[in-house]
Amino acid sequence: MEEIVALLIPLGCGCVLPILVVWFAIRSRMNETNKRTEIVLAAIEKNPEMDIEELMKKISPKKKLIKEKLLSKLLWGSLSTMLGLGLAGFGAYLGYTSTGGSDDPLTSICFGLTLLAIGIAFLINYYVGKKMLANEMEAEEKQLVKREE
Repeated sequence: MEEIVALLIPLGCGCVLPILVVWFAIRSRMNETNKRTEIVLAAIEKNPEMDIEELMKKISPKKKLIKEKLLSKLLWGSLSTMLGLGLAGFGAYLGYTSTGGSDDPLTSICFGLTLLAIGIAFLINYYVGKKMLANEMEAEEKQLVKREE
């Protein structure tokens, strides 16, 4: 019985959980689209001469600016890097002291180094993107200022 449970847990985490996450994300987007459609249809019924394009611009989700996307990468890179360093340090501490209830500190070190590598990749992506997209960010900010005026 324990062997079956030991087999089902990784299968559930590796197969079922990602499928459920994708399904919930797609379902959420479909619900948002359906709500927007209902709003537009109700607006057309009440006022058929309404400017539909203007209404769609108002109710559609705002696109993230390049700067917001880069700051998101900086946030996730910093978070992943710190978590990776913490896990790797914890694994090294377990290996050094041989206490803490874990016989295998190598697992913690591997997860920590993986998170560290992901965090460093996000940080590199942030700094390279910041340099490469400086002109686009400047143009986007000017366009945003013009819209507000």
